[in-house]
Amino acid sequence: MAHNDTVKLIGSWSSPFALRARVALHLKSVKYEYLDEPDVIKLKSELLIKSNPIHKKVPVLIHGDVSICESLNIVQYVDEAWSSDPSILPSQPYDRASARFWAQYVDDKCFESLNAAAGAKDEEGRMAAAGKLMECLGILEETFQKSSKGLGFFGGENIGYLDIACGTLLGPISVIEVFTGVKFLQEETTPGLMKWTERFGSHEAVKPYMASVDEYVAFAKLKFNIQ
Repeated sequence: MAHNDTVKLIGSWSSPFALRARVALHLKSVKYEYLDEPDVIKLKSELLIKSNPIHKKVPVLIHGDVSICESLNIVQYVDEAWSSDPSILPSQPYDRASARFWAQYVDDKCFESLNAAAGAKDEEGRMAAAGKLMECLGILEETFQKSSKGLGFFGGENIGYLDIACGTLLGPISVIEVFTGVKFLQEETTPGLMKWTERFGSHEAVKPYMASVDEYVAFAKLKFNIQ
């Protein structure tokens, strides 16, 4: 349990996972100090290493005397530690379990395909990974149609846990579209996600923290050593 209410977030503008924490904190109107790691690839601050000694990765939420690591874990912590509305996780046990399942699917399958596409050594490998990403997005389209119940977000009327998890795909997807020339979100195949993408990206809890496509592309070229 935190001994005081001081809140700090160690993140990076380039990290889609740090975006999750910032959106959650914004939704809960939590005041915090943001500590940006300028070079999360090569140079990590002493505070980051001390706060997350196992993985040494952003984001890390520091609440008083305790550190919380891993983005989805941070989102859940924020929802529970600041229990006022709006709620981020669904109220019903099944809906909560389902949201957690699909959020993990995003991390395990979608980001795996994104990283494979970005790090591919040749065009064949890049397009194979792009095909797997298309499959993942098709599954998420079906999930959106069921979870949203005809409303604007995975969480219904408002941004919820699964929206935050899926929303961090948008920056990386825009990068892969530049590298491959493939348009992943299309009206014919993912109509729900197409509209959801616009709503999520323009939301007041999201828009201030998302980098531009050019910034994401420049960072990806540096990270994956792409000329």
